[in-house]
Amino acid sequence: MGKYVTVSVKVSVELREKMKKYGIKPSDVLKKAIEESIKKEEIKRLKKEVDSIKQILDKISEEDIIRSVREDREQR
Repeated sequence: MGKYVTVSVKVSVELREKMKKYGIKPSDVLKKAIEESIKKEEIKRLKKEVDSIKQILDKISEEDIIRSVREDREQR
């Protein structure tokens, strides 16, 4: 199991009472929310990387790609 750290958050008394009333565990909700936020950020950054790579690949002509593939096949 990995190492853990404590993260705390302040909520209103009213919100805390509602969580108790409905049996909601704040730790479960916070863990899930943090994981979802991280996934969204990772996806956003990966999309930026893909766009950057796409711009580079768009500069390579189809003929150059075909030639490179043929040369690679001939070397085998």
